[in-house]
Amino acid sequence: MKGLIHIYTGDGKGKTTAAIGLGVRASGRGMKVLMVQFLKSTPTGEMYSLKSLEPSFVLCRGTSSRKFSWQMSAEEKARTAEEQQGIFEYAVNAARNGECDLLILDEILGAISVGMLEKEQVTDFVKNKPDRLELVLTGRGADSELIGLADYVSEIKAVKHPAEKGIHARKGIEF
Repeated sequence: MKGLIHIYTGDGKGKTTAAIGLGVRASGRGMKVLMVQFLKSTPTGEMYSLKSLEPSFVLCRGTSSRKFSWQMSAEEKARTAEEQQGIFEYAVNAARNGECDLLILDEILGAISVGMLEKEQVTDFVKNKPDRLELVLTGRGADSELIGLADYVSEIKAVKHPAEKGIHARKGIEF
């Protein structure tokens, strides 16, 4: 089976959730799933649930990005960028070595937009991914080049959000 490219983008809630849903479906059909999360290190409900699906669904994430990029000092940004680069290289090597059938690069678009990863290296990987690999990219602001390379593009649009009323992220729902 030829692997296709998916993008979940937009300003709405649910991009990561959609990617996890696809991963759970693939895992349930015997596929090996690797989900790599960029710019996320705070514990979330899904990371605990996904543990029960190991080894068919593996989650890899960094530890250093506890702040938004605009809150980081230059030193924190440099350390976080180095970690994000290492996570990306791990994901690329896992894909090339056949360690996964489905690779989810969660919030990779955000890592590009804040300068933690170079767009060219991501685009090069997308263009040269293993033929059988199913690939998912998530995050806000997918650019036209990546959209052009994708087979599926879903834009998740915020129509209304509780944050507009001052309701903060809730445990078990948003994280």
